[in-house]
Amino acid sequence: MKRPNRLYALAFAVILTAALPGCATFTKCGFAGCPGDAEITAQVRALFDQHPALKPPNLLEVQTLDHVVYLTGVVDTDLERQMAESVAHEAKGVTRVANSIGLSGGR
Repeated sequence: MKRPNRLYALAFAVILTAALPGCATFTKCGFAGCPGDAEITAQVRALFDQHPALKPPNLLEVQTLDHVVYLTGVVDTDLERQMAESVAHEAKGVTRVANSIGLSGGR
């Protein structure tokens, strides 16, 4: 009966070890984000408004956490997807852009 307990303990230790690095993701500023994240988001949205190719019918969402801009949504072409990422990099304070924008396939 001792062997199953050791196996469970080992499995728990492996799972815990794998999960701990994920917990360290938000250590820089916490789950609320860094000061200035909301300002970065507003800047990126304002920059998007200056580019007609990124306006509707494209659906773009912008979120910022720890000065990293996360882009999600749908655009018509890969060029618009790349443009959105490039424009987001122009905002002051952005350290990285995570581009998860999908393509609509030409609707």
